[in-house]
Amino acid sequence: QKLEQLNQYPDFNNYLIFVLTKLKSEDEPTRSLSGLILKNNVKAHFHNFPNGVTDFIKSECLNNIGDSSPLIRATVGILITTIASKGELQNWPELLPKLCSLLDSEDYNTCEGAFGALQKICEDSAEILDSDVLDRPLNIMIPKFLQFFKHSSPKIRSHAVACVNQFIISRTQALMLHIDSFIENLFALAGDEEPEVRKNVCRALVMLLEVRMDRLLPHMISIVEYMLQRTQDQDENVALEACEFWLTLAEQPICKEVLCRHLTKLIPVLVNGMKYSEIDIILLKGDVEEDEAIPDSEQDIRPRFHRSKTVAQQHEEDGIEDDDGDDDELDDDDTISDWNLRKCSAAALDVLANVFRDELLPHILPLLKELLFHPEWVVKESGILVLGAIAEGCMQGMIPYLPELIPHLIQCLSDKKALVRSITCWTLSRYAHWVVSQPPDTYLKPLMTELLKRILDSNKRVQEAACSAFATLEEEACTELVPYLAYILDTLVFAFSKYQHKNLLILYDAIGTLADSVGHHLNKPEYIQMLMPPLIQKWNMLKDEDKDLFPLLECLSSVATALQSGFLPYCEPVYQRCVNLVQKTLAQAMLHNAQPDQYEAPDKDFMIVALDLLSGLAEGLGGNIEQLVARSNILTLMYQCMQDKMPEVRQSSFALLGDLTKACFQHVKPCIADFMPILGTNLNPEFISVCNNATWAIGEISIQMGIEMQPYIPMVLHQLVEIINRPNTPKTLLENTGTQKITSITIGRLGYVCPQEVAPMLQQFIRPWCTSLRNIRDNEEKDSAFRGICTMITVNPSGVVQDFIFFCDAVASWISPKDDLRDMFCKILHGFKNQVGDENWRRFSDQFPLPLKERLAAYYGV
Repeated sequence: QKLEQLNQYPDFNNYLIFVLTKLKSEDEPTRSLSGLILKNNVKAHFHNFPNGVTDFIKSECLNNIGDSSPLIRATVGILITTIASKGELQNWPELLPKLCSLLDSEDYNTCEGAFGALQKICEDSAEILDSDVLDRPLNIMIPKFLQFFKHSSPKIRSHAVACVNQFIISRTQALMLHIDSFIENLFALAGDEEPEVRKNVCRALVMLLEVRMDRLLPHMISIVEYMLQRTQDQDENVALEACEFWLTLAEQPICKEVLCRHLTKLIPVLVNGMKYSEIDIILLKGDVEEDEAIPDSEQDIRPRFHRSKTVAQQHEEDGIEDDDGDDDELDDDDTISDWNLRKCSAAALDVLANVFRDELLPHILPLLKELLFHPEWVVKESGILVLGAIAEGCMQGMIPYLPELIPHLIQCLSDKKALVRSITCWTLSRYAHWVVSQPPDTYLKPLMTELLKRILDSNKRVQEAACSAFATLEEEACTELVPYLAYILDTLVFAFSKYQHKNLLILYDAIGTLADSVGHHLNKPEYIQMLMPPLIQKWNMLKDEDKDLFPLLECLSSVATALQSGFLPYCEPVYQRCVNLVQKTLAQAMLHNAQPDQYEAPDKDFMIVALDLLSGLAEGLGGNIEQLVARSNILTLMYQCMQDKMPEVRQSSFALLGDLTKACFQHVKPCIADFMPILGTNLNPEFISVCNNATWAIGEISIQMGIEMQPYIPMVLHQLVEIINRPNTPKTLLENTGTQKITSITIGRLGYVCPQEVAPMLQQFIRPWCTSLRNIRDNEEKDSAFRGICTMITVNPSGVVQDFIFFCDAVASWISPKDDLRDMFCKILHGFKNQVGDENWRRFSDQFPLPLKERLAAYYGV
């Protein structure tokens, strides 16, 4: 507050610059602090500085960039770049020429200070430096920087490389012109004695790999050998930069051919980098075995982001995967600075295993034998991490060794070192898929028994690793877990009373995943009696503003869907609170929009999570939710949510609309005239998940509306046909498959209830419609969609003629259609055959692949 008051005085900032640059009687930290306060003022109020003050500050900065104190030089540099990034590069035309000319000063301090400032400007203002706004200063600056690669001072060499490095990724023209001399100069610095220089050289080569592979290729063998040395550099920062090289190289198509000759050397280097360093072990309190009673400090707890509900998840078994495979990443030691040599080496081994597959094993297996049974725990731990890192890429080749390795790992779960127990949990989770494919008594049962013990470990890191691993096992094992449910619930519920804050959040996830995996098998009175009281107790303890509600609400959503009617005794307070959360958030958002200065913006995640839990309730309770909806204003609230600026809010509200339509349409129906135009405007594939959920809701609504859907068809049909015909690009391939299925089902359903309105467009969508629905399992949605297509073909037979082979293929994808649907298929197939005559039909059906021909003959007699 004091600073706020002082900022009222126009010449306060003059004092600050005076203290920084002139008041040599003060100690350096005080002078530097004065400069940093000035920097913050520049950030906050620069445009209100009087002209004289601005000019004085600028000239003082340039006069003092060569101060004899490194701390003062650095502070002046920070001040300069802050002024420059406030759009002042244009209004300070003499800045760059002046700094560049100071580089030639005989005085080391001046040269170093100017370079320090230039490096910061290159970092903060790279884009504008490379634009026409400033008359392209880089054309002069980059050749200038290159001259300093050979300077006698290591600090200056390091600045010079760092400055040029800012312009690699953006493929800056000025650099590309000098690319060969840049690379040549880098090679000259390869053996520099200064770690900072070596680090910047490695960083440059890693970026050039992405941007100018063509220029590196001729030198590739020597670059690989250089990077092998640097990955073992004494200085860990250099080693980490070098290790990134393998990660980046693995993404290049050329990787295999470049590295195959070097694997013998590279693999041991990466494996060696996967050991904990001594400093890691100190930071991880690796010698503290029992810490379960120590409360978590709040900064340990990472912010959690809620992923809003996507209807596509319901089709996942049909091979549309939500892009959500990042749960098993290497986050075993997240309290160390997040990225270190161990993690980078492990990540590199993981991606290389995916490139080389089983060709990696001859290089890895001899090392693994030595590591996994090593007497020193640090070495053994790194071996277990190696085994987990190669799991995805080398799975096929590892299978023969797993019957021996899995029992060994299960034994390691009770190792006396907590860090060995925790990494073992992770590695076992990477082999969960194989474990589950074997007879359950062989590996699944012993693994589950031991993992459950680890969930109750006395070390918090082990609890966390075991909980995450167990969630992965649940996803793989699904209903295989049903016989052990009582035992599993016993453990998870006991963990509730034992866990500190951070691990509780992971426990919610394990319970939610269990509910998703075993589904209605959870709906037994004795299980409900175990599980619900502790969940409801937490639910009552948490305030509406507490972010811990997110994972708890997600968990309850899964539990409600699984328990179905078993959740009835608990649903009323849960339902009420969700509606309140939505209402509160909307009210806060309205206040904020009206008076942004007075009211802060709400965290809309509360509303999103609440909408998703309401979806879970509607899905689980079905018609039983009718009373609750009748007594609340949820539909009014949804009307507002559907028009929210934030896509995730709209996405979740459309999912809820679909679920309520299925559960209690009598309450939704009066709002349809308001809802449909909003649904129509949200059929925009730019926001793919919003679009999918809106499409799905339209399909559910049409089934309920029947012929009354007629007036709304023009609002949606053209967009849906456009979406189903979207061209595939590599980026959209996966999302398109899911979108096309949902869109096809909805178009089919619209055609089922309003064939006269939809059938005229048949020819525009029949081909993508058939190809996207041939791959999904028989179910209700598929059934209603195919009834729709058959009805439309009867109305507009000519619409299908050109693509009839696609229709035949889609029909043959049914395993067991209901009798009346089969009759519809028969009628259409025989009708077409009679229409064209036997001879033409024979010629037509000769194009069919054999399995299709046989199926149609066997099932439909054509």
